[in-house]
Amino acid sequence: MSLVPFDDRDGWIWLDGQFVPWRDAKVHVLTHGLHYASAVFEGERMYGGEIFELTAHTERLFKSAQILDFKIPYTVAEIDEACKATCARNGLTDCYVRPIAWRGSEMIGVSAQQTKIHVAVAAWDWPSYFDPEQKRKGIRLAHAIYRRPSPQTAPTMAKAVGLYMICTISKHAAERDGYADALMLDYRGYIAEATGANIFLVRDGVIHTPTPDCFLDGITRQTVMRLAREKGFEIIERHIPGEELGTFSEVFICGTAAEVTPVSEIGEHRFTPGNISLSLMDDYAKLVRREPVMA
Repeated sequence: MSLVPFDDRDGWIWLDGQFVPWRDAKVHVLTHGLHYASAVFEGERMYGGEIFELTAHTERLFKSAQILDFKIPYTVAEIDEACKATCARNGLTDCYVRPIAWRGSEMIGVSAQQTKIHVAVAAWDWPSYFDPEQKRKGIRLAHAIYRRPSPQTAPTMAKAVGLYMICTISKHAAERDGYADALMLDYRGYIAEATGANIFLVRDGVIHTPTPDCFLDGITRQTVMRLAREKGFEIIERHIPGEELGTFSEVFICGTAAEVTPVSEIGEHRFTPGNISLSLMDDYAKLVRREPVMA
């Protein structure tokens, strides 16, 4: 399959309050966000013409910007409308949506008090993050070499672009070895998350998930926890030492891009996608498409 570069496509991108042709949505090479990672973003999905948890995503975008010490020059409602309008302008009803805000090119240096804050929204077709046939069988994860940093080291509660550098490195290494993704521990050695998705682990019918104190408490994660409780599953949120990994029978990850995806392997450990993983995968798929979910 040929690669279609993201800077050479048809369509429209919402940029600083107006629509511009896709290929004309550009920034200068001396943009602060490019040099110093002063940018925050969101990943959202539209299903059947409706963006799932749109306002929750937009509110998190604003919170992330605040953590990075800049103010988005629009309201939450205005960005919500920009996201919906971008999908409509591109004729999309099932797609991925990417809002992003960043510091501009007025200043280049660690101090950037006078930079203009820019905002853009793009949307494109992105059917499935992982191979659909492989999802029900479970994907394979490697062990990431980098760990999630301490909240005293980095702004871990922000969805900030700089925090994804170690994710890209880890996912590339995993893919080179034939894996789909990588499991990251945190700075203490506890299980944290995959490179772009939260993780759940099942033992004796009980779901365990890491406490999100140094990584994002994902919007999809919160949704899956609610679905699990509605089905009567017990969820324990705690610090999970990496040494416990081999004691679980099922593992699955979740995120806006990944949705709910079972895991069959993490390094030397093997898991079998079972009732909990597969039922929550199906229930989430029904929920986002506004189909009835059975308790």
